Amino acid sequence: MTRRDANAATDPSTLQADKRVLPRRLEPLQRVLPGMMICVTIALATTFIADHYGGPTLLYALLFGMTLHFLAEEGKCLAGVEFAAKKVLRIGVALLGVRITIEQVAELGIGPVLTVVCGVMLTIALGALLARLLGLDKDMGLLTGGSVAICGASAALALSAVMPRHETHERNTIMTVVGVTTLSTMAMVIYPLIVGLLGLGDTEAGIFLGGTIHDVAQVVGAGYMISEGTGDVSTFVKLLRVAMLVPAVMVFMFLFRRERRQEEGTSKVPMLPTFLVAFVALVIINSLGWIPPVVTEGFTDLSRWCLVTAIAALGIKTSFQKLAVVGWKPVVLMVAETVFLLLLVLAFIYFGVASI
Repeated sequence: MTRRDANAATDPSTLQADKRVLPRRLEPLQRVLPGMMICVTIALATTFIADHYGGPTLLYALLFGMTLHFLAEEGKCLAGVEFAAKKVLRIGVALLGVRITIEQVAELGIGPVLTVVCGVMLTIALGALLARLLGLDKDMGLLTGGSVAICGASAALALSAVMPRHETHERNTIMTVVGVTTLSTMAMVIYPLIVGLLGLGDTEAGIFLGGTIHDVAQVVGAGYMISEGTGDVSTFVKLLRVAMLVPAVMVFMFLFRRERRQEEGTSKVPMLPTFLVAFVALVIINSLGWIPPVVTEGFTDLSRWCLVTAIAALGIKTSFQKLAVVGWKPVVLMVAETVFLLLLVLAFIYFGVASI
C-alpha cells in the first residue's frame, strides 16, 4: 500500500462517504426486513401449532395476522408486509409446479380430466352468476369460484395476484381464504362419510374426493383415511385441478387486462406473469425427471412456507371491522359453489363420465 492509499483509507471524508454508500445499498433490505420478520414469525408459530395440535395452517396464520392489523397502518413494518403479500406470495405459487408431472395427468385417462375441466369451468361461471344475483361484485364471484374449483386458498392467492387492486380487493381475498379453508376442513370430515353411504369403490372415491375437496392437504387426509388406493387416486386428481391454475390465471389476466392497464398506467400489460411462467417451467422440468426427489420435497416445503408467510401478511393488512361489512352473502356464495361442485362430480361418476 502506498502512502497515498494509506492516507485515503484513513481520511475522515472517505470514511464518511463509505458510510453513506453502504446504507444506500442495504436500504431496500432494511425497509422490508422488520415486516418480513413479523410475517415469518407468524408462519413459524402457526405451523408449529398446526403440526402439533392439528388444524389448517393457513387459517391460523390469517387469524394471527389479523390480530396485528395495527402494524399495517403505519411504521417500519408496512414495507415488509407489502413485500410478503405480493412478492413472496408469487414465489410460493410458482413453486407449486414441482408437485405436478405431465405423466401423472396422462395416467388418469380422459374421464377424470374431463370431470376436472368441466368442474372448474362451470363452477367459476356459476360463481360469477351467483355473485350478480346476490348483489356482489363480479371479482368476488370469479375469485370464490376459482378457489372452490381449483385448489382452495392457494388458488385464491394466485388468482388474486393477477386481478386489479381496488378498494375491496384485499377484503375479498381474505373472505375467500377464510371461507374456502373452513369449507375444505369440513369436507375432509364429511365427504368420506358420503363415500361410505354411496358405496363408492377406491377409484370412484378418489375421483370424488380429489375433484371436490378444496385444499391439497385435506384431499390427502380424506383419501388416505379411506384406503391407500383412494389416497393415490384422489391426490392425482387434485394435482390435475392444481394444474388448471395455469389456464385459469391466463383467462383472468385476459378478463382484467383493461383494468390492469388503467391501474398500472401503461398501454401494455404482459399476458403471462413471471410466476406463472415459472410454474409451467417447473412442471416441465419435473416431468423430465431433472429434479431429484430431495429437491422436490425441499421446494414443496419452501412453497408452503412462502404461502403461509404471504397469508400472514394479508391477515395483517385486514381488519375485523372491514370484514364485518361484507355480511352473509359471500358465505352463501361459497357454500353454493361447493355444493354445486359436489353434485356435478357425483353426476359425472354416476353416469360413468369420470371412468372413461
